[in-house]
Amino acid sequence: MIRIGRAAVDESVSAISISPEDLATVTPSYTFATPVLGGQAAIALTATYGRKRTTNDAVITTAPRDGPFATTRFDTVSDVVTGFGDLSPQISLRWNAGVHNVMTYLTGNIPVGVYNRARLSNIGIGHGALDGGAGYTYFDEKTGYEFSAVAGLTYNFINPSTEYQSGVDVHLDWGASRLLTKQLQIGLVGYLYNQASCDGGSGDRVGCFQSRVAGAGAQLGYTIPTGELEGNVNVRAYKEFAAANRPEGWNVWLTYTLSPAEPTPARSAAPTRRMPAK
Repeated sequence: MIRIGRAAVDESVSAISISPEDLATVTPSYTFATPVLGGQAAIALTATYGRKRTTNDAVITTAPRDGPFATTRFDTVSDVVTGFGDLSPQISLRWNAGVHNVMTYLTGNIPVGVYNRARLSNIGIGHGALDGGAGYTYFDEKTGYEFSAVAGLTYNFINPSTEYQSGVDVHLDWGASRLLTKQLQIGLVGYLYNQASCDGGSGDRVGCFQSRVAGAGAQLGYTIPTGELEGNVNVRAYKEFAAANRPEGWNVWLTYTLSPAEPTPARSAAPTRRMPAK
């Protein structure tokens, strides 16, 4: 029930939210020359800046309690935000044995991005998180075949603004590709996100609310030699499906990596991606 002035009314509201995002992500990294536990250690920090627009198209039906007639109106509410997102530091350690490569990582979310619980649009998620996992890459330089998979767990801290805590989630990213030439790469990619435990916190008003989503698609990569450095452009398109309590659709990722031209022991067809928490 909503009370307006002295009139008591019942309102039913249905809404559709559309949230396109235009975000740019930069990840500077440093690889240590001295081996750590027999492997190659690296540190990185991901920063995000961009624009997000959210539009709610609502159909509101109002039924006065002291009258027989109901009225219907259509409202559109939009919110646009521009600014920085949260910071994500990462530590990784990898080992190489011929065509086999193994990697472990620890990353997280530092909630310094644009976030306001009263807004429709936010770039930051409003709370901290820890994510850890391991990955495997098979890469045969002679045949050009490659397969990678990275799996991890994410623990979400409570949001101090809403007193809401998202449950622990598990995620898997995978990719399979082949180098047609030394520069051109094509293949398949996919991911799975599944919440393993219920949401909680004193601000939880919706109950368990576990979510999941899966995606599959294709990738195209091209390496551009630039003297002592080489740039790699990678485009991935995913079709999402099997969603629960999470939107699904199409999404496209464009990645540009600049690295020394010397051959590296492993290429990653499925870099670690932490799905944003609710």
